[in-house]
Amino acid sequence: MPTQYFENKSNQMLWIDVTNPSKLELEELSNRFSLNKYALSDCLQPDHLPKHEDMYGTHFIITRVQTDLISNQPASIQSMSTKIAFFYRPGLLISVHRLPHSFIDIIREKYFDQGIFEQVESIVAKMLWHILHSYEALAVNLSNEMDDFESKVFSQNLSPKMLSELYQIKRKALISKKLLLFSQEAISSVKLPENQGDIIQDARDLHQKLLHIYDQIHEDVSNLVSFYLSISAQKTNEVIKVLTIFSVFFMPLTFLVGIYGMNFDYMPELRISWAYPSLLLIMCLISALIFVWFRRKKWL
Repeated sequence: MPTQYFENKSNQMLWIDVTNPSKLELEELSNRFSLNKYALSDCLQPDHLPKHEDMYGTHFIITRVQTDLISNQPASIQSMSTKIAFFYRPGLLISVHRLPHSFIDIIREKYFDQGIFEQVESIVAKMLWHILHSYEALAVNLSNEMDDFESKVFSQNLSPKMLSELYQIKRKALISKKLLLFSQEAISSVKLPENQGDIIQDARDLHQKLLHIYDQIHEDVSNLVSFYLSISAQKTNEVIKVLTIFSVFFMPLTFLVGIYGMNFDYMPELRISWAYPSLLLIMCLISALIFVWFRRKKWL
C-alpha cells in the first residue's frame, strides 16, 4: 500500500500514513519534515520495544499492536505483536507500520476527516486506545483457558502435557505485560488540555485494567502450577506408600525364607515334622502383628 496523505484544512492538520515503507521512503520523509534519522531507523527494526522520545519539539512514539499468534510458533514479542511508530508535532502526524490496521481508517474517517479533534495529540490518544484495546482479546482467551485448566486440576484430571500448556499461557501473559509496561511511557507523554483530557484518560484507564488482568493471569498460572505439582507429588507419595507397605510385610518373611533356603545338613528344624507348619504360623503371626501396628499408627 503506498504512502497516503490526509489533510484537514479546517484544523490545519496533515496526516501521513505509511505502510511497509522502504528505507528510501523513510529518508524522503526525513528530509522533507526534518525527522531524526536514527528514529527512522528504529521504524525498520521489527522487534523494537515501545518507547517515547521528544526530539526538539517532534514527539516520536513506538508502540506494538497485539496480533493473532500463529499456533505453530513459540510465543515471542515479534510473533505476538507488530510495531506502529508515530511522529507528531502541532499540525503534523506521521504513522509508520508494516501491516495495515483497520482502526487507523476508522479513526481517520470518524475523527480526522470530520474535524472533531483540533489537536494532533487527540488523534494520537485515540490511536493509543485502539492499540491497547488489541490486548483485550488475548486477555479474555487466556482467562478462559485458565478456567478450563483450574477445573481439570481440581478434578485431578491431570496429564503430562498440561505443564507445557500452562507455561505457554504464562509466557504469553509475561510478554503482553512487558509490552504494556514499556507502553506506559508513551501513554504518559501525550498531553491534552482539560476539556479533552478524557480522551487520553480512557487510554490510561484501559492500560491499568490490562496490566491488572495480565498480572492476575500470571499469578493464577503460578498458583496452578504449584497446585499441579503438589497433586503430582501426592500421587507419587501414595504409590511409594503402597510399595513401602508391601516391602515391610514381606521383608521379615523374606528373611525367614532366606535362612531356611540355605543348603546345610545340620539344621535342627529340618528333621521335625511340625517345623514347616510352625514356620508358616510364625510368618502369619508376623504379618498380623505388622498389620495391627500399621493400623494403630494410622498408616492403613
